[in-house]
Amino acid sequence: MEELDAYTETVAAAMVRVRRRQTRGALAGENRVPPAVFRVLEAVSTLEDATVGALAPALGVDQPRASRLAAQAVSEGWLQRVADQRDGRKAVLRPTALGDRILADARRRRATATAAAMADWTERERAEFARLLGRFVDAMDAAEATPPES
Repeated sequence: MEELDAYTETVAAAMVRVRRRQTRGALAGENRVPPAVFRVLEAVSTLEDATVGALAPALGVDQPRASRLAAQAVSEGWLQRVADQRDGRKAVLRPTALGDRILADARRRRATATAAAMADWTERERAEFARLLGRFVDAMDAAEATPPES
């Protein structure tokens, strides 16, 4: 593997700091959700077919771990299991009203913190940052979707 340049190392370190700050901020609401369970809530809210089987790869964990995390979120009243409309034998996970409120509150806090961090930036700087960050995330997604060469 080629050696990392200073820019790459700086970006990687900044991403770790952003992830930690985002997680702390998301969990700072009135309903204290453990970080791993909060990730389940976020994943379920974005998955079209939120089964435990689909949840495991979305979280990067094995199926038993995903099942335990989902069960914890269900028992706390943040998620519910409902019959799949296409296949009644299969259960899908959906946020409850409380789960939706937790997610909306977390998104609102994140947006507020992001706006505050860029409050003294020009519109051009914000637009360029948004463009570059979107490009960066798209490239990360593409790299993750491409199987490594053997």
